[in-house]
Amino acid sequence: MSARDVVFPTERQALYERNRYSPAVRANGFLFVSGQVGSRPDGSPEPELEAQVRLAFNNLNAILSAAGCTFEDVVDVTVFIVDPARNFEPIWKIFPDYWGDAPHPTLTGVGVTWLYGYQFEIKVIAKLPASATLSAS
Repeated sequence: MSARDVVFPTERQALYERNRYSPAVRANGFLFVSGQVGSRPDGSPEPELEAQVRLAFNNLNAILSAAGCTFEDVVDVTVFIVDPARNFEPIWKIFPDYWGDAPHPTLTGVGVTWLYGYQFEIKVIAKLPASATLSAS
């Protein structure tokens, strides 16, 4: 197997190395991004729900940017929400600030009971722009 083409956001590589996973991997013209949570630079959770969701999107956007992408390049989204009956509406109200205009990516929402101290996680697949694909080769 060839080495993975890993993308690290600025200033967070140590956090990913400590937790033993890659934030994103380029493969076959796509960027596969690990689930992003509202973690502070030290990896601890942002306690307030809205701030946590915004931080998760900011962390996601940092990875997309490091790969030469934006949210406009995202084709598939999976979100994980603890206690979706209570948290879905407050979380969903934040999405328009980050989501962009139609056509929107596909979306799968999953209700979960535990996210390691977080209430929200977002995982995406993005199509790499031609310029990002060429620079990664």
